[in-house]
Amino acid sequence: MKVIIPARGGSKRIPNKNIKELNGKPLISYAIETSLSVTDDVFVSTDSIEIADVAERYGCLLYTSPSPRDRQKS
Repeated sequence: MKVIIPARGGSKRIPNKNIKELNGKPLISYAIETSLSVTDDVFVSTDSIEIADVAERYGCLLYTSPSPRDRQKS
């Protein structure tokens, strides 16, 4: 089984909500940890370098095209 967690960076109501801390951890980390408890194939799809960094720190692969890092270089 594969899990893809969509995590857009551009929230209008709560900017950067996916990486805001809740009980000392980024919000997206809860979805990542829960997904990793059932499969190793967990991907985060994002347009944000900051979210990509958090996802990688928590053990996720990135599912982006082009990757946020590639867009930063151009």
